[in-house]
Amino acid sequence: MIKQLPKRLLSIDVLRALTMLLMIFVNDASGVSHVPAWLDHAKEYEDGMGFADTIFPSFLFIVGLSLPFAIKNRLKKGDTFLQVSFYILTRSAALLIMGFYHVNMEEYNSASYLSSDVWELIVTICFFLIWLDYPETMAKAKKYSLMGIGLAVLIVMAILYKGGDTAHGMRPSWWGILGIIGWSYLVCAFVFLVFKGNLKLMFGVWLLFALINIGCHSGLIPFNFWVIGDASSVTLTMGGIVISGVYAMLVEKDKTQRIWLLFAAAGIFLIALGLFIRPYTEGISKIRSTPAWIFICSGITILAFEVFIYLVDVKGKINYFKAIRPAGTSTLTCYLIPYIQISLYGILHVHYLKFMSTGVSGLCCSMVTAFIIIALVGQMEKIRLRLKV
Repeated sequence: MIKQLPKRLLSIDVLRALTMLLMIFVNDASGVSHVPAWLDHAKEYEDGMGFADTIFPSFLFIVGLSLPFAIKNRLKKGDTFLQVSFYILTRSAALLIMGFYHVNMEEYNSASYLSSDVWELIVTICFFLIWLDYPETMAKAKKYSLMGIGLAVLIVMAILYKGGDTAHGMRPSWWGILGIIGWSYLVCAFVFLVFKGNLKLMFGVWLLFALINIGCHSGLIPFNFWVIGDASSVTLTMGGIVISGVYAMLVEKDKTQRIWLLFAAAGIFLIALGLFIRPYTEGISKIRSTPAWIFICSGITILAFEVFIYLVDVKGKINYFKAIRPAGTSTLTCYLIPYIQISLYGILHVHYLKFMSTGVSGLCCSMVTAFIIIALVGQMEKIRLRLKV
């Protein structure tokens, strides 16, 4: 068993990598017809969830799992409160900006100056120019020139944008996946920083967020809060912070043998709690971000995390997951590459053959696509062509 907690838990990297693999897969599979209903997202009016509905909440939970390590490592290096705060703000801002542009891609008007595919490709390239992990040896003038070009072009793309039937400008109808992660990270990171990661206080904040979400979906709270909304995303992320804190505490006290029963009990309890509360809080729904969905997905992620702790941290089977490793270390890059893929397909008029977008063969093609994207990102990592926020 682990005797000392490392700066970075490999089990979290593997869990993140698997989640990103599945996220790419389900996103690609959304264009495949005649697939099992359980694999897809549940509809807004349905009381239930499909496999695809478990991916994004797991990612939010994993953000919470890794967040304490990132902040503690910066504090150990000697960063001040203000320096860490600036790090949190800039990281959140990057995710919010990317999420804002992604949301507006959904309403892009074909009557705009550029086709939607060209606009999407240029915007994604700008993301790379601005947030690329530039080598420290690169001349600062060159680095800031490339970042400046990316920012300037991104602003031009916003000016050229026309959306919807009314050809309106860019606006946040919602914040998208990256934007939701950005807001949740912003809130939870500052909570962790201000309260210095105190585990009891972290659990108290998680409980508060969970109760707010329950109140919003049971009619007890007739409004959403600023920034956190119905507190669904922050509940998931704060849950990860709590579990990460428990893990760190058990390792520090050399009581790691308790992890197995404790995490198994926590996962099963949250799943049972979700099923119990389901009839009283608008059922299970990802789209409506109900408490039952949050608790069930949190429980599933805890159980998955426990499995990877055993396989990776204890047994050292990290090589079992070598093929998907880049999805855990260059996760944002993996997420953005499909946007380049799809926009290039549109520009070049590339279409899948029928068997590649139907049924089991279509699902196999989607999984192959996910592995190819991750392999490509792995090659990009070698030449430091990856995003860092």
